[in-house]
Amino acid sequence: MMKKIKSCLCRESVSGVIFSLPFIIGLVLFLIVPLGISLYYAFCEYNILSPAEFTGLDNFVTLFHDELFWKSLGVTVFYTVVSVPLKLVFALFVAMLFQKTTRAAGIYRAVYYLPSIIGGSVAVSVLWKRMFAVDGTINQILRGLGVQNTIAWLGDTRTAIWTLILLTVWQFGSSMLIFLSALKQIPASYYEASTVDGAGKANQFFRITLPLLTPTIFFNLVMQVINGLLAYTQCFIITNGKPMNSTLFYMVHMYNQTFVYYKAGYGAALAWMMILIVGAFTAILFLTKKKWVYDGGV
Repeated sequence: MMKKIKSCLCRESVSGVIFSLPFIIGLVLFLIVPLGISLYYAFCEYNILSPAEFTGLDNFVTLFHDELFWKSLGVTVFYTVVSVPLKLVFALFVAMLFQKTTRAAGIYRAVYYLPSIIGGSVAVSVLWKRMFAVDGTINQILRGLGVQNTIAWLGDTRTAIWTLILLTVWQFGSSMLIFLSALKQIPASYYEASTVDGAGKANQFFRITLPLLTPTIFFNLVMQVINGLLAYTQCFIITNGKPMNSTLFYMVHMYNQTFVYYKAGYGAALAWMMILIVGAFTAILFLTKKKWVYDGGV
């Protein structure tokens, strides 16, 4: 009997290993190995066309003296700090509108979620660029409303970054669905009891809904901050960092250094610096979590 049990367990273990092998091999070949190679290149002078030459910390010293590094980092942090709260607030607002189940609720949710599926694509970025062109749809609408002055949305340093932020806020669908799922988990009895006690809608939102949503808000916040810091497509397609580097995202700067100027070693150093930056932002969020995230206690 024991031999049969051991034989079954052995076969199950072997089957588990066999079915896990494709994932393990992919993880090693396409993630761990490239990470190790890029870490080595970060300490080398490497231009893709010739063998890498170890230079120690030279790339990181150059990085801290690079004005474009600080400029792109500042632009990316500003973009993240502004776009993420706006996106989450708008997502929560729409989720609360869809909280009540109606016949058309599924259709509305699908329509509002659609921008999150296609919003980061090249096609939508090209469309957005065309909409905000000097002779684009937005200016034509403004002319129809009586605004005579043509606004160069993508050519003005004061407005270019806001067109990218607006595109990001428009992609609120995934956060909305997560908020909607969390809202449905809040017991209706809480609202009924508060209504008996005389609480209005505002009090119910700030004293019941918002505290119970803080774990979901925290999850969305972490995910969206990471996505914001790693933003690339919309900047590269719509503005390519222009005008005057006012929309130069960090990832676009890293791409330019690696594939335009062929400074692959310096590009690897920029990549590893971004890993540290993302780790720092994430650590700050987790360290402050206990101060504002509801833990379920009474």
